[in-house]
Amino acid sequence: MTTPEAYDMSCVVVCGTDAAALRATVRSVLDQTLAGTEAVLVAAGADDTAATLAAADPQRIRLVHAGAESPACVLRDLGLAAARGRYVMVAAPGERLERHACRNLFEAGRRTDADLVAGRRDEAPAWHKELYARSRVVENLADAPELVTRDSLSAGFCVRRGALGTPSDAGRALFGVRAALAARRIALVPNLITTGCAPADPVRDLPRAADAQRDTLELLSGDDALRAARESAFLTDHVVPCVRAFLPLGPDDRREAADTLARSLDGLVTPEALRALPPVERIGVRLLTDGDADGVQAAAYALVRPGTVVSPLVRTGDGRVRWSAEHADDDTFDVTELGHQYRQFTDLRLLNRVTHCLRQGAVLAVEGRLVVPLGLLDDRPALAARLDLSVRGGRAHTLSVPVRDVRQEDGGVVWRAELPLTGALRPRGIGDRVWDPRLVLTVDGVPVTTDLLADKAAVPTRATALPARPLLTRLTADTWQPYVTAKHHLAVCLLPRRRAARTAQALVHYVTHFRPARKLKPVLRTLRKKREALHSQRVKLRVYRRILSRLPVSKGLVVFESHMGKCYGDSPRAVHEELLARGAGVRCVWSYATSPAGFPDGARLVRRWSWRYLWALARAEWWVDNQGFPHALDKPRHTTYLQTWHGSAYKRMGFDEARHRTRNAPERERLRRAVGRFDHFMVRSEHDVRTLARAYRIPEEGLLRAGYPRNDRLVEARGRDEREGRFPRPPLAAELGIPDHRTVVLYAPTFRGVPKKGQVVQLPLDVRQFAERFGDTHVLLVRAHYMEAASLPVTPPGTVVDVSGHHDVSELLVLADVLITDYSSIMFDYALLDRPLVHFAPDLDAYAADRGTYFDLRGRAGGPVIETQEELLRTIEGIKKADGEWQAARRAFAAEFGSYDDGGAARAAVDLILGKKARA
Repeated sequence: MTTPEAYDMSCVVVCGTDAAALRATVRSVLDQTLAGTEAVLVAAGADDTAATLAAADPQRIRLVHAGAESPACVLRDLGLAAARGRYVMVAAPGERLERHACRNLFEAGRRTDADLVAGRRDEAPAWHKELYARSRVVENLADAPELVTRDSLSAGFCVRRGALGTPSDAGRALFGVRAALAARRIALVPNLITTGCAPADPVRDLPRAADAQRDTLELLSGDDALRAARESAFLTDHVVPCVRAFLPLGPDDRREAADTLARSLDGLVTPEALRALPPVERIGVRLLTDGDADGVQAAAYALVRPGTVVSPLVRTGDGRVRWSAEHADDDTFDVTELGHQYRQFTDLRLLNRVTHCLRQGAVLAVEGRLVVPLGLLDDRPALAARLDLSVRGGRAHTLSVPVRDVRQEDGGVVWRAELPLTGALRPRGIGDRVWDPRLVLTVDGVPVTTDLLADKAAVPTRATALPARPLLTRLTADTWQPYVTAKHHLAVCLLPRRRAARTAQALVHYVTHFRPARKLKPVLRTLRKKREALHSQRVKLRVYRRILSRLPVSKGLVVFESHMGKCYGDSPRAVHEELLARGAGVRCVWSYATSPAGFPDGARLVRRWSWRYLWALARAEWWVDNQGFPHALDKPRHTTYLQTWHGSAYKRMGFDEARHRTRNAPERERLRRAVGRFDHFMVRSEHDVRTLARAYRIPEEGLLRAGYPRNDRLVEARGRDEREGRFPRPPLAAELGIPDHRTVVLYAPTFRGVPKKGQVVQLPLDVRQFAERFGDTHVLLVRAHYMEAASLPVTPPGTVVDVSGHHDVSELLVLADVLITDYSSIMFDYALLDRPLVHFAPDLDAYAADRGTYFDLRGRAGGPVIETQEELLRTIEGIKKADGEWQAARRAFAAEFGSYDDGGAARAAVDLILGKKARA
């Protein structure tokens, strides 16, 4: 039985000025499922709300009074001294404890005998979620350094009362750090503990965070590693967000904030921590420490819109690129790696700042300044400009206004335009209310389009409004109002300001939102749902199974699909081309997933999961693909399914996968039915028979031992190399702009995770370093896996080419002189060319342990297996000399894993199709 003298958990709340916030916090404490929970309220002077709460439940709420001028840390320590729970925690007014928070913390503390127990808070950054991803006990802070190097203990934790130590003048974040450093054992739980934490205000909070940083660094003075990590995290978590927050600030607020924050940061930004930041973040932090308000705002814009040039970049004598001439001798301002120097002027995204915007008679006068980097206009080219106003929402309506005054000045372009909004711009008045102006600068006849960055101070509301004349009369709207958008760009909005327009607007709002709309909206909603249901996958699947699949076969109809409709390539393409070459008289249909781009013009195309797609599949005589038509679609009895597959197996597949064993029975049955549709399964070696065929339960009579049709091109290319040599290169080299004297290196890593829509990955290979080292002699082609997209840095022209969108990987393999891959199945294909093959797999052991593999790659590889970037670069540098050592291993690798690839796979597949057609 809990008594007033003994509690399991005490929650100390320092009262503030917001009575509603205090009541919400106290209510969350009283609602805890852990019965032995008390709230200790600490008030500076008299507090009626706190007194009322304490009087309402005196056994579970106690009020502690302090002097009216007591600082928050003193109030907190008074509350901690008055607490009677075994564990104590601190909450700010407005913060709310999740209903089971105290129980989860207390039970974890009792179970692990921890001095400190912590859990998640809401609206936390990604690193915070990773820290609390699972339950664990920490006895060495090196195992969870974020507990003291970042603000992970600002809320959502409790401390054993006996481990509190002596009172201090520390803020709440530092209180958590002190508690973590003093704790013998720390328990972390994945449960949500605290919600309602005050939203961050980086500019307001930075001085307080800077004070806490100084105290924390003093506490960590004996541990250089933790201290260095804390210094870096401080910049990432506090200073960089503060730089971003400068973007919406007006000129006066910017200057005041920059002066204050520069003083707060004095001595806290170390060169080592600064160098570790990306270029724009590094420069923004440095400018903030220098108190450069306008420079910080420019850096903030570059952070919000990556790739934008916001300063007049200069090139130094050693070829490096600096932020500006003023900082040409300071390595901190080096932005070479951003790659702006490699872009054409027309490809640059330039900062165009509005400096003045006012109404002048019947026009809106707008002035601005455009940043021009690297002296690109020093030769004084012919300049012209216009302002294009386009309606937001994708409509084609655009008003173009010539800019009469445009000139070069101090390394930039200064311009002035007069927009005759009242006389020249006649909107409808409905559906075209917001218009976005953009400056189009023409340099020697070549246009460059830029957005207009604007401060609210530069666009005063009352001094910029102009009369409007909509086509649907001024009852729809009557005023043009320039304003600054949430993205800090200048825009013009059509508004109703006069009484007639406001009355008409109110009437329209009533019709569309009240009684008339209430009658009509349910009818429209029902019609919309019926239309959506008609096109839903569930309805389509039902119609396919009950009706379409029972339709008679269409003789000679073959449906092709490659990588689930993502491309026109791989083995299905080779089979299709062989059919066309023979003039077989079959009708071919190709499916595409999202875009028909890249598919042949003469092919009949159907979108995946469309009605036409289902109709074609239901009536086809043959299905041909390399991965699998949708699992839910049963194969009609009159259809024959030729599965060409997309690669030999290194990792475990199908029923051999460890994760398959954890799936439930319906999931396993879906896979069994999907692969049970295969009538013919193409294999390229007995390795495929032992692995893929077994993993997918393919019977012996279903195996077609003919190789992969896509590899016919590789076998042909190897024969041509042996007869005629490597040159001339294939036509693809000219399309990609690759000269004959360059060595072509193809980098094609495999897919590593669970597919996510639009997933962009960071490649294991440092592409920029490769380009810097080999840019004069090599061209690196980067081919991301078809399930992913690669994020590539800007590099010198002609050194790195992203070929991820190229449909047919076989064409890339024929072009490549060297292949860099990891453990992708592409290694089995490339070995057929008998050209250098390099395995760059830093995570090979982890991947093999996670997915499971059919053999040891290091023991049977056809090329060196490398784990570090530097070793890879040395290998590429000496690849010609060292390749002879690997030739025998590579040929044995090709013979073992491609024994049936003899150049006739496509012919064998077409013989199968036409043979059945002839018999029919």
